[in-house]
Amino acid sequence: MSFNIGLSGLRAASTDLSVTGNNIANAGTIGFKSSRAEFADVYAASVLGTGKNAQGSGVQLGSVSQQFTQGNIDFTQNTLDLAINGNGFFITSNQGAISFTRAGYFGTDREGNIVNNFGERLQGFGVDPVTGDISEGVRRDMQIDTRAAEPQATTEIRSRLNLNSTNVQPVLWQQSYDQAYAASIAGAADPANPTPAEITAAETAGLTAAAASFDPTDSSSYNSSTSVDIYDSLGNPHVMTKYFIKTGPGAWEMVALIDGRDPQTGVLASDPAYTPSAASRFPMSFNNAGQLTTAQPYELNGWVPLSANGQPTGATSPVARLGIDLTGTSQYAAVFSRSSVTQDGFTTGDLAGLEIDDSGIIFARYTNGQTRVQGQIALASFPNQQGLTPLGKTAWAESFTSGEPVVGKPTTGTLGAIQSGALEQSNVNLSDQLVALIVAQRNYQANAKTIQTEDAVTQTIINLR
Repeated sequence: MSFNIGLSGLRAASTDLSVTGNNIANAGTIGFKSSRAEFADVYAASVLGTGKNAQGSGVQLGSVSQQFTQGNIDFTQNTLDLAINGNGFFITSNQGAISFTRAGYFGTDREGNIVNNFGERLQGFGVDPVTGDISEGVRRDMQIDTRAAEPQATTEIRSRLNLNSTNVQPVLWQQSYDQAYAASIAGAADPANPTPAEITAAETAGLTAAAASFDPTDSSSYNSSTSVDIYDSLGNPHVMTKYFIKTGPGAWEMVALIDGRDPQTGVLASDPAYTPSAASRFPMSFNNAGQLTTAQPYELNGWVPLSANGQPTGATSPVARLGIDLTGTSQYAAVFSRSSVTQDGFTTGDLAGLEIDDSGIIFARYTNGQTRVQGQIALASFPNQQGLTPLGKTAWAESFTSGEPVVGKPTTGTLGAIQSGALEQSNVNLSDQLVALIVAQRNYQANAKTIQTEDAVTQTIINLR
C-alpha cells in the first residue's frame, strides 16, 4: 500500500511541476491565464462506504483550473493591439470554427479583415447601410473598408454675423444712386416740382443703378464681405463670398458670388458686362433692436458648378436650391464680425487612420476631416469560465460545462471595456511560481523518500531467516 501511496504522490508532484513550469514558460505570453493543480485525497471504499478508521490511499489530481484574473495592460503604438479591461473574451472565427481569446494581437489581411497572428478573423457587429447604426443582432467578420470616402455636396451654409449699424451707404453705391436719381428727375415734366410718381420712378432708377454699381474688386462698392468653402457633387471645392451693402437705415443687401462668378449666369464679377442677377441678391431688414427680421434661410437657385476657366465640371448643383441661413445675424454698433460659420459639404477623402473607443466601436478617419463608423467589436462571457476547453494558441472553446456564450457590446452588462493600442499581459506572478516550483520539488523528493523507506522495510522482511 505504501508503494502506491508514494507513487500517487510522485505523480501529483510531477503534475504540479508541469503546471508550474507551463505557467513560467508562458509568463510573457499575451493574454495567457495561469493554471493551478488542485489535488484531493484518496480513501479505499466499499459499496457501503469507508470504514470508521479508514486509512488514506494517496492523492489524486482533482483538476487543473485556470485563473481568469486580470493581467496588467501595457500600451503599444498599434491601434489594432487590443486589450480587454474587465470581463469577456474576443471572438475569432477560423473558417466558421469559433474560438475565444484574451490575446489582442490583431492586424489586417489583404482583404482588410481584422485577424490575429493565426489568420483567425475577429468578430463583431456591422453597420446598417441605411441608418448608419450598429446592427447588434448580426455578427460578422470585422473588416476595414479602405475605400475613399465619397464627397458630399453642400446644401446649406449657416453664418452668424454682426453688421455695423454705424456704416453708411458705400461711396460708389451712393454716387450711382444720386446720379440715376438726378437724371430721372431731370426728365420730369417739371424738374423743380416732380410728381410723387416721378419721385418713385426716380428712386427706383437710383436703386437699380446703385445695385448695378457693385464691383467686388472695388471696396467702395460694398461695406463688408466674408467667404466660406463649399463643395459640389463631385467634391470639387468652391469659394462662396458674401458681400454686404447698406442700402438704408436697418436695410442691407447681400450679394453672393461663387468662385468670383454670378452663381446663376456664370459671368465673372470682374467682367465689365457683369450685373448681379436676381438669384444672387438677397435683401436684409433689421428692427430697431438690431435683430434680423427677414425670413431664413435664403435660397440660391440655379447654381451650376464651373471650373476655373468657366467650363462645366460635370458636377451638378447639390439640390434645386442652396440654402444660406443667417439666423442670429445682428446689426449693432460694433465692427463687422463673424461669430460662426458652418456648411454641410465635404470633398472626397482617403483613409488616414483608425480609432477604437472603449465600447469597441471602430472609427475610420479620412483626410477630408470626416469620420465613419465601420463596426463594433463583440465580446463574449460565460456562466462558467473554468469550464472552457483550452485549444492552445491562447484560445478556448465553448464546452457543455462552460455554458453557452453571452455575446454583447463592450461596457454593457458584465462585459469589460476595450483598450486600443494596448495588450493584456500574462497574469502569471513569477515570484509565486518560483516558490511553487520549490514546493513541488520538495513534495516530489518527500514522496520518493516514502517509496525508499517502504523498500527498506520490505527488504528487512525478506532478509529474515
